[in-house]
Amino acid sequence: MSHKLFRFMDLPRQPPRTVPVAIRVLGYGEISGDFASTDASTQAGRCIDCGNPYCENACPVHNYIPNWLKLVEEGRLFEAATLMHETNPLPEICGRVCPQDRLCEGACTLEQGDFGAVTIGSIERSITDEAFRQGWRPDMSHVVESGRRVAVVGAGPAGLACADRLRRAGIAADVFDRQREIGGLLTFGIPPFKLDKGVVRTRRDVLEGMGVQFHLGVEIGRDIAFEQLLADYDAVFVGTGAYTFVDGQLPGAELDGVHYALPFLIANVDRLIDEQPVPAALDLNGKHVVVLGGGDTGMDCNRTAIRLGAASVTCVYRRDEMSMPGSRREVGSSRDEGVQFLFNRQPTALIGDDNKVRAVQVVTTELVDDGKGGVRLRNVEGSEKELPADVVIQAFGFRASPPAWCDAYGIERDRSGRILAGHDGRLPFQTSHPKVFAGGDNMRGADLVVRAVYDGREAASSIALLFQQPHFAEDALQIGVV
Repeated sequence: MSHKLFRFMDLPRQPPRTVPVAIRVLGYGEISGDFASTDASTQAGRCIDCGNPYCENACPVHNYIPNWLKLVEEGRLFEAATLMHETNPLPEICGRVCPQDRLCEGACTLEQGDFGAVTIGSIERSITDEAFRQGWRPDMSHVVESGRRVAVVGAGPAGLACADRLRRAGIAADVFDRQREIGGLLTFGIPPFKLDKGVVRTRRDVLEGMGVQFHLGVEIGRDIAFEQLLADYDAVFVGTGAYTFVDGQLPGAELDGVHYALPFLIANVDRLIDEQPVPAALDLNGKHVVVLGGGDTGMDCNRTAIRLGAASVTCVYRRDEMSMPGSRREVGSSRDEGVQFLFNRQPTALIGDDNKVRAVQVVTTELVDDGKGGVRLRNVEGSEKELPADVVIQAFGFRASPPAWCDAYGIERDRSGRILAGHDGRLPFQTSHPKVFAGGDNMRGADLVVRAVYDGREAASSIALLFQQPHFAEDALQIGVV
C-alpha cells in the first residue's frame, strides 16, 4: 500500500491561523483566514479516501468531499470549485458557518481514530474564495432557456440556493426581499466575525452574473400583492425564514436593559454596515451581560457583547455543556474571548429596580427519571440564586415566520406555524397550493444554514419537474398560471 495513504500520520490537522484573541475582540473581522493554496493542498492530502465517505453522508447537501479534496491536492482549483457547486450553491458560506464539528468533520474517519479530522470546512471556504479571486464563475454556456419564470420570496440561503438551481435549469428567477441587501440572516443576523459581509456581496455578483434578478426593499403583501406573483410567474418559492423569537415568558422581560437576541444582533450589524457609531441602546461598555441560551445565536450574542465592551459576559444554559445545541467551535471561541459559562441553570425571572434590570434569578437543574424509560429536567428546590446583570439577552431560539398571506391562498401550516410541503402525494417541497413551493426555516423551523441550502436546491428541482409534467399546461390554465 502506498505510503501516500498514510500522510495523515506525518501531517497533523492544521486549520488556518486565527487572529489572536487580544486583537480580534477589538473589531468585527473574521477571526480565521483562508489557507494559502499550498497549505490547502497539503491538508487536503490528509484525506484517506476511505471508500465509505462518512463525511459525505453526514453533510446535509451530501457534498462530494473526497472527490474535491483530491482535486485540491492536485492543484486543480477551478475543477474543485465546480465540483463543490454541483451539490452546494453556497460553499464559501457553508465553509464559514456550518458546524463541521457536528457534521462532516465530526464523521471523518481520521477523527474517529484520534488523528484529527481533515479540515474540510476551511478548505471549502479557502478554495471557493480563491477561485472567485481568480475569476471562476459558474459555466452557463450549456443552459437552454425554458421560457418559465419563478418568483422567489426571500433572499436568505434557501432562496439563494433555489435561484441558483433555477437558473442552471434555464428558468428565470426573480428574487424579492424586504431588506436592502441579499442574504437574510446571513447578512443581518450572523455577525461579521463569523461571516464577512463582502462574502455575501460576492455571491450576489455571482448570482446576478447567472441571470438572477433581485428586487430588494420590496415586501410581498405590502409593496406587491402575492396574487400578482401568482398571476405573473409560473411558480413561486417561499423562503421567508424563522424570525419569530421564542419568548421565555420570564417575569421582568419588559425591564430596560433586556434584549431579544435577533433584534440585538440585527441592530449591531445594521450600524456596522452603515459605519455608524454604537447607539446608546447597544453601549455595553463596562456592563455585566448575561446571555440566556446555548445555541449558536447565544454564542453570537456572547461574542458581540464582548466586542461592545462588556465588563463581563455570562452565558446561562439549562442543561450540561455536552447537551448544548450549538457548534463546539463557537462555544470554544466564546470561551477564548472571555465568556463565562454557567450550566445546569434555568432562568426563572428577571429582577429590576426603577424599571431597570439588575439581576437574573436562576435555579439549578438536574436530570431525573421520567417514569417512561427516559429522563426529564427538574428544578432543584431551594437552589435559587441571583446573577447580577446590567444587560440580559434572551436567545431561546426562533420559530418559523410564514407570511400572513399564506392562509388567504390555501397554503397549509402546522400547529407551530410551519408551512407544510411535500405531503399528500405532492412533489417534494410543493405546498397545498400547486404553484407554491417552500423550504428552509419557514418549513423546518429554525435550523442550520446548510439545511436551508438543501431545501432551496431540491425545491428548484421539484419546480423544474413540475414544468416537465405533460399535464402542466392544462393544470396551469385551470389555476390561472398561463
